[in-house]
Amino acid sequence: MAAISSAIKGVSTTIYSNLFVELPVQKGDLTGQTIIVTGSNQGLGYEASRHFLLLGVERLIMAVRNLEKGEAARLKLLEDTGRDPSSIEVWELDMDSYVSVKKFATRVETLPRLDALLANAGLATTTFSLSEDNERTITVNVVSTFLLIILLLPKLRESASQFNICPRVSVVNSALHYIAPLAEIDVSNQGSIFSRLNNKETAKMDMRYPLSKLLVLFAVRALAKRLEERKGPLIVINTPNPSWCKSQLMRENGHRLGERMMARSTEEGSRALVHGILSGKDSSGQYIDNCQVKSPACTVTNAKGAKIQEAFFNELIV
Repeated sequence: MAAISSAIKGVSTTIYSNLFVELPVQKGDLTGQTIIVTGSNQGLGYEASRHFLLLGVERLIMAVRNLEKGEAARLKLLEDTGRDPSSIEVWELDMDSYVSVKKFATRVETLPRLDALLANAGLATTTFSLSEDNERTITVNVVSTFLLIILLLPKLRESASQFNICPRVSVVNSALHYIAPLAEIDVSNQGSIFSRLNNKETAKMDMRYPLSKLLVLFAVRALAKRLEERKGPLIVINTPNPSWCKSQLMRENGHRLGERMMARSTEEGSRALVHGILSGKDSSGQYIDNCQVKSPACTVTNAKGAKIQEAFFNELIV
């Protein structure tokens, strides 16, 4: 019953948000800062990048899979914002490849500083396929995302100490996590969580994207707790929800009519992501909706969710 109520809450809050809540244009000063945005050649990542440039970010790293498309987006951003060409760099990053993630992280080590990472790159598909050693949605949305974050932690800590800053990491989420089914990740079932997620015969691919966002929440909460317990500079990690936006993410799922009627513009949705990057220590480990810290689904916060979170995160970081 609690899970049903939580699902109803997720759906109703999304409808209310998109019809009646206009996200504020974010204000801040990013002078001197270096920010990485993954999946930044289109959609939410592109619009968030434009906001960062208008807020004065000194060095924007556009992390993209296709360098040609990334360069085209870079030129359009320069035209839109009037910024100096040196303010934007396009780096290759394929979230389907652990080698690419590691190569990118090694390159980040050469930066003088790193202030923030917006982990925006994501995948929504109903087709089961394996990428690296996991189902592709899980690889891209969860495993590669947190592999990248963990590999960048040393540079974030170094920057915090050297420049007396509080680095921030934001991982894009979705209200769809409210309706994610738990059957595949229930710790009372036999086998590891990942073995069940990678079973083609039992995979519920129509709900895999919502489930990936639930797993992101578990990982953000678990990692934030570990970072807070660690001695040294604090690194903020949060997970903002831009709500339903016009984008290419759901192109496989045929929701174009509903998108035209209700979805936020990509630009407005990106304001939520910018807010996540601008947020402070109080946002660490938190789900952010409509630019406010909110409680996520009860499947995250209840006792069962706590057990799943611990088990999943332990498998993730092995």
